[in-house]
Amino acid sequence: MRWSGRRESGNVDDRRGMSGGKIVGGGIGGIVIALIIYFLGGDPSQVLQTQQTSQTELTPEQKAEEDKAASFVKVVLADTEDVWNKLFSADNKQYQEPTLVLFSGMVESACGSASSASGPFYCPSDQKVYIDLSFYDELSQRFGAPGDFAMAYVVAHEVGHHVQNILGISDRLHNARGRVSQEEYNRLSVKLELQADFLAGVWAHHAQKLNNILEEGDIEEALNAANAIGDDRLQKQSRGHVVPDAFTHGTSEQRMYWFKRGYETGDLSKGDTFKEL
Repeated sequence: MRWSGRRESGNVDDRRGMSGGKIVGGGIGGIVIALIIYFLGGDPSQVLQTQQTSQTELTPEQKAEEDKAASFVKVVLADTEDVWNKLFSADNKQYQEPTLVLFSGMVESACGSASSASGPFYCPSDQKVYIDLSFYDELSQRFGAPGDFAMAYVVAHEVGHHVQNILGISDRLHNARGRVSQEEYNRLSVKLELQADFLAGVWAHHAQKLNNILEEGDIEEALNAANAIGDDRLQKQSRGHVVPDAFTHGTSEQRMYWFKRGYETGDLSKGDTFKEL
């Protein structure tokens, strides 16, 4: 991705080095880690309540790499601002830009406390995206999805949840909590997550038009990341077989399909997963 020297978003709250609290799950990573532990026969609440009160000191080289990653996600956030401000304005709406919170280890959010085990997540209560930059390495090493655009996809996916929130789409899931069976709730969660993948694709489509961000192989990196974190793939890796009723984010094929559909069309009207799935 072409990003070096480009505008970085100012909507960033850098809390790296701060820690404390207990986690509530929420984003791509939180569900992924909890699923892995559950299907291995463990207790996912142990991850979702882990406390981390101390931070490992970084070497100067590690600090430089982390700062580089921080600059990268700030540029990606700036690109999401450019795209969503343009698309909302074209529809005579005003886009409310989210804040990106960078943290290490633990962080407090309006949705509760969170640890790095949650991975990137979006909290609708404070309209903030939370990212521990160690997830960059996690994405590459644990999930086999290297490349800067793989991480850009993750950021754009979480911003997609923000778009869903301010448009009122997320309410479909939140209003169903406690009113439908767990299987039906999971099914609605899949629809919401796949739409966020679609919105990440829409972002990539328009960011390329606006800022010429893409380099050779970038879209493949995003698709590889979507494939790596599909529910079916993660369940098969951890348990040996899949449990469709337990899906919360969608299969690898679905995640790739909806990101690609968003990227190829750039058309928001083509992404109503609640009607099509």
